[in-house]
Amino acid sequence: MTQPLIHKFLAAPMSGVEIEKRSFDIIDSEAGPLTVPRDQWEVIRRMIHTCGDPSIAPLVRFSPDAIQAGVSALRTGAPLYVDSNMIRSGLSLARLRSVCPAYTSAMITCNVAAPDVAAESSRTSLPRSYFAVRKARATLDGGIAVFGNAPVALLELNRMIAEGEIKPALVIGLPVGFVHVEESKTELISLPVPSIIMMGRRGGSTLAVSIVHALCTVAEWTQETTG
Repeated sequence: MTQPLIHKFLAAPMSGVEIEKRSFDIIDSEAGPLTVPRDQWEVIRRMIHTCGDPSIAPLVRFSPDAIQAGVSALRTGAPLYVDSNMIRSGLSLARLRSVCPAYTSAMITCNVAAPDVAAESSRTSLPRSYFAVRKARATLDGGIAVFGNAPVALLELNRMIAEGEIKPALVIGLPVGFVHVEESKTELISLPVPSIIMMGRRGGSTLAVSIVHALCTVAEWTQETTG
């Protein structure tokens, strides 16, 4: 029997921090010279690290003001609306508090499991995500919207923006799947709101979380520069 590979690792161990650094070094070396601003690359490389797939890099799109808007919103403790409890669980309060100490778990809202949302969904046969985002108007106006799952919810968010009901500080649009996904992202990037999307069918909760965490890192850079 071949010796289990864990023995090779234990002969030259690396900490979690060291493994992460090595991972980013590999991503940077494979990417070659930067063709995007450093702050955008921090977002893209964090996404690549999350899914292990460098081919996603050309699919990430930023509105011209997306990074600055996201950093400013995080610094002021803007509330976050997320379209799944998986995103809510994945977001690190420690990372958020490194930018704004006022962050608490109560400032991350997800309505998909709310009883009234479930009741409306059952009554109308429309997705719960649709009613969940409508319920979150107060959070969304001036808040950070993070979508990694529900394209119908993103379509409704787009409508609310287009019709002047709300203006989020930043929209992260990464719904995943095959129905209404691509058009929801294309519509979002056309609207006058700061946004970060990934074109095509791919997306998901973990990638959406990685963008928020990357923005926290960028915010820490600028704090160090000004501090």
